[in-house]
Formats: sequence, C-alpha cells, structure tokens
Amino acid sequence: MRVELVTVGDELLLGDTVNGNAAWLGQRLAEAGATVTRSVVVGDEKDVIIEAVTTALQRADAVITTGGLGGTYDDLTRDALAEAAGVALIRDPELEARLRERVAAADQVLAEMALRMTEVPEGARILPNPAGSAPGLRVELPAGVVYALPGVPREMRAITIDSVLPELGAGPADVLTVRRTLRTAGLWETVLAARLAPVEAMEGVRLAYLPEPAEVKVRITATGPDADALLARADKLTRELLGTAVYGEGDEGLDRVVHRLLAERSATVAAAESLTGGLIGAELTAMPGSSATYVGGVVVYATRLKHELLGVPEGLLAEHGAVHPDVAAAMAEGVRDRLGASYGVAVTGVAGPEAQDGHPVGTVYVAVAGPQGQPFVTSPSLPVPRSGGEARAPIRRMTVVHALDLLRRVLLGMDAGPWTDPSGHDREESG
Repeated sequence: MRVELVTVGDELLLGDTVNGNAAWLGQRLAEAGATVTRSVVVGDEKDVIIEAVTTALQRADAVITTGGLGGTYDDLTRDALAEAAGVALIRDPELEARLRERVAAADQVLAEMALRMTEVPEGARILPNPAGSAPGLRVELPAGVVYALPGVPREMRAITIDSVLPELGAGPADVLTVRRTLRTAGLWETVLAARLAPVEAMEGVRLAYLPEPAEVKVRITATGPDADALLARADKLTRELLGTAVYGEGDEGLDRVVHRLLAERSATVAAAESLTGGLIGAELTAMPGSSATYVGGVVVYATRLKHELLGVPEGLLAEHGAVHPDVAAAMAEGVRDRLGASYGVAVTGVAGPEAQDGHPVGTVYVAVAGPQGQPFVTSPSLPVPRSGGEARAPIRRMTVVHALDLLRRVLLGMDAGPWTDPSGHDREESG
C-alpha cells in the first residue's frame, strides 16, 4: 500500500506550527506495513488542496490529509474533497445532534459556524472522532480513496488508530514487513553506512539512518515471506559490524541504559558539569525512579568553583585553565567523593561562540571516575557550525551524549570509545 500525506494549514507553511502530524503518521503507517512515498504541506486554499490530493492519487493507492475540517471559514478540506468528487456537501443529522450534545454538556452556546463540522461530501463514510467534534472522512475520488483527518493531534491520532490503520495496514498475507531500530552513539552517519554495506546488500533489507547530535538510529526494514528471519539475520550482522557503538534499540535511550547498568551493579553516579550547565543531570533525572541510581550533580561554571566545590588543584587550574583533560579527571573524582557516588562523570570545554584560553570552540573533555582507579578521559571530535553562536546548543547536547556513552562503556568494561584520547592519538571520525 503506497500512501501520500497532504497536511493542510497556513500555520504549517509559515512555520508557526511544527508539522508533527506528518512525522507521527509516517511512523505509524510504516509500522502497519504501508509505504509513505511523499508528504506535502499546502495552505488553506481550496484549489490548492484539490490539486495536491488529485495529483497524489495519480501515484499513490491512498491519500491521507490532516487539517481543514474545523468549523471556521478557512477550514476548506471538506469543501475541496466534495468538489474533487463532484458531489454536494450535506449536513449529517447524527453529527449535528452529537455536536449539539457536546456543546450543551460543556454549558456553551453553539455558534452557527460550528455546524460546518457536521457537513460531509455526499457518499463519504464518516470516521468517528472519539477525541473531539470534527469527524474524519473517507472519500472515494475517481482516482482513489482519501482519508481526511482533523489537524488536532490527539483527534488525528485517535481516528488513525481506530479507523485508518486497520484498512491501510492490510496487505497480502504471505508478504510481511517488519522493522527494528538500533541506537548508536559516537559515530558519524557516513561511517555507519560504510560499515553496513554488507547489510545494505542483503536482498529484502533496507536501512534508514536517523541522525541526532552524537547519535544515529539505524532502522532495519525486512520485507518478504520470511521477513522475521531476515530481520534477525540483518540485526545480527549489523551488531557485529558496529560493535560497541550499538547501545540499545527501540525507545531505550542512553539515560535508560545507564540507569539499568548502574542498577544491575547496585551502583550510583554523580555529575560535575561546566559547559553543559546541568543538562547531564536533567537527562539522568528524566526517567521515573532515577533517584535510585543518580545521587545529584554540581554545576561548576566558574573556574574557581571547580577548586572550591570539587577540589580541583589550584595549581592545575592556574597552569592549564579550566579546559584540560586533567581538570576533567579531577572534577569526576571530586564529585564522586563529595557526593558519595560509585561513579563520577564530568565535562569541561568550550561551547562557543568564542575560543577560550586558546582552545577552539568544540574542544571538550569528558571524564568518568569510579572504583576502578584511574579516571577515563576522552576528547570527542565534535563538528562545529561555521557560526560560533549556532554551535552552543549542539555542542552541549553532543557532550551530554558522549558523557553518558563513556559512562556506559566504563560500566561494561569496554574501551573508552571511538573518539580520541587526550593526547590526540588514534582519532576516529565521530559525531
């Protein structure tokens, strides 16, 4: 089943609203076995909507629209679909009765304009909306079928799950499509793709790379009568080729992996943060129950606080400044000792927009101290945008990822990672 998406709304074109509906639909349709071949955004113009839908049906088996089904004059999707189908809009008495009941129950007065939500193209099938007032519509056009859904996310999702996916996900019983997403840290998308060439060459297997700061999700899709077995082989080969870069799968982020590993060892962690300003602590407290393994953190942005609060030697700070591998190591040991944790993780560096003490933007040191003795220290190679002002957010986010991944590696007894040691030797491309 080939599906195209048409999202309707001036607010989407102007950037006032992020098009989250298309992203959600793409994920759910893929999980159901449908193939999304195109997604477009159009404004609140009837002729434009008609053109987008009819053109899409020349290529796809079905089209899903979102938006334009409300009760205001700029909600024109139902009008566009009626004109494209060559039928009239008619008021549905059951929809009207239900709308009046909803408005009365809320102790509100029904505006005449709102009755537009009870009008449907003649012959269309109404898709019940359990989360709101505007129903979805299934409209047969000469070239194919259109599923029209409200733009309100919770309403769109409810109708999709109840009415759309059961139809679009149905396919030949002997042809299956299954997917799995592996999560990796520390390697560029291009490095991953080069290593995974043997997986790309497997018949019936497709790979998709979903990059995020310092992370890349690798989605494996297998199609065919033996899709489950094919997916298992592709998954196994992918893990072999990527090795320790793979840290999890599905929705399990690095924070959950770290908490799980700490809990398995009855261990705890504390964080000392300079350039990240508390982002590591925020990441490690996002999961319910995180207090069992995360004891707390110290944000030491000013250089003097690294000495006063964490015990970093004054001589070390005076000689090298705050951005140095030995400073990161001392911070990790200091926060571990002072907060009584099993492990201490620390970060220091230059997030921009300007260089600091001769260190360019993107210079970062990450350290983990634990019961093993000498702290592990790495200096990840971070890509830096040309504009230093644009670098801060991604550098800070990448630093969080590298810090958690180094902690993961230390907990598992792995090598320190595919980055660079503080001396600058053996650097491998990473992100």
